[in-house]
Amino acid sequence: MKIPTNPPGIDEILKNESNKKELAEYFKRQDILDFASKINERYLYWDEFRYRPHPKKTKPELLWALIKFTRNYEINTLKISSIEKFTFKYKTSEHVLHKLHEYDMNLGGSLASKSLIPHEDKEKYLINSIMEESIASSQLEGAATTRKVAKEMLRTSRKPRNKSEKMILNNYLTNKKILNLKDKKLTPEMILDIHASMTKETLEERDMEGKYRRANDIHVIDNATGEICYTPPDFKSLPQLISDFCEYANNNNQNKYTHPIIKASILHFLIGYIHPFVDGNGRTARAIFFWYLLSRDYWLFEYLAVSRIIIKSPAQYAKAYIYTEKDENDLTYFINYQIKTIDSAFRDLKLYIDNKIKEKEKTFELLKIDGINNRQLHIIRQFSDNPNRTMTINELQNIFNVVYQTARTDLLDMVMSGFLDKKILGKKKLLFIRSENFEKILNVHRSKKNVRH
Repeated sequence: MKIPTNPPGIDEILKNESNKKELAEYFKRQDILDFASKINERYLYWDEFRYRPHPKKTKPELLWALIKFTRNYEINTLKISSIEKFTFKYKTSEHVLHKLHEYDMNLGGSLASKSLIPHEDKEKYLINSIMEESIASSQLEGAATTRKVAKEMLRTSRKPRNKSEKMILNNYLTNKKILNLKDKKLTPEMILDIHASMTKETLEERDMEGKYRRANDIHVIDNATGEICYTPPDFKSLPQLISDFCEYANNNNQNKYTHPIIKASILHFLIGYIHPFVDGNGRTARAIFFWYLLSRDYWLFEYLAVSRIIIKSPAQYAKAYIYTEKDENDLTYFINYQIKTIDSAFRDLKLYIDNKIKEKEKTFELLKIDGINNRQLHIIRQFSDNPNRTMTINELQNIFNVVYQTARTDLLDMVMSGFLDKKILGKKKLLFIRSENFEKILNVHRSKKNVRH
């Protein structure tokens, strides 16, 4: 990724009297004002803006000055800390306001989205989304393994074989823990605990798990070019910055309302900006993003794998940070990016649920057996689609988020009904496979169904 150039300084541009006069004329031209409105609706950064066709007889730098003046009209300012460079600003466009309303109606509250996820499937969808989020979030920070291998490890409770798999397992266990923290206030101790959980046994310096960095030798580097993208604040300021960060997260100032999704996005950005740890800042930032939204009753975010969207466009994710840092701490770039990723994640969730419901309907069309529950129908479907499939008790337990005994009973009942056979591996570990009579038994039940109809 090529590091974006710094936007021109408005004060420097306006030192020239002729520039001031020319800029004043720009404000009288409707074609220029219409052009600026379109640029601001998309909130383009300087690098994106300057190569676009501009109105005739205009200079890019002066157009940028006009755009900045219009952006700063009714902009929100935000002071996170008294420490230098921790005053920010942001603006919400009509498009963003529309999306926030849509999310309020669909992603949170006591009534929203109750019909989106079938009640009996909630645990299965929740576990799948946590797996997807954990895998993608870890891959964003260098975990080198495939989604298929990672999901197999999590489903079967297999021990991680390398650092990448350990990163994913840590992320998965931490995200499950986040679900139980939503009623707690954010504290520096909680942030350190989240980081320690995320990075357990994966850092080069093991004593840095759940500890702030102790030096200023940490930089955000562009992996493609080796250039420094960003230098975080002095490590000595970290205790105060994290304390100020927690105060902002916990402060529900009704006199200066910030929409929860915007505030969660700001919290996400700030952990990356403060960069309190030697590694694992991104994973910690995304965990706090989810914690905050769950704490504000946006319960459907439990089911959104936002990092899976981010990993499809990591350069845009990085640019959202850099644009904010380079353009006067304007958080609008990062907020707009977050809105886009949430939108994509929500669409993906609806598509996933729709496909699973169709699969379920197909399963019920396949058979209806007295005494067989939905989990067991899922097992039948799995072994029908893949005759060489194997399954363990732990795997079924992880798929449906049920206790060990429930998963064990489900599988042993399938053995009793003739659908499955069991084998003993190692130290009495049970492995379930499709029985030789699987199709024959299935056809018997199909015939019974057809007779009833």
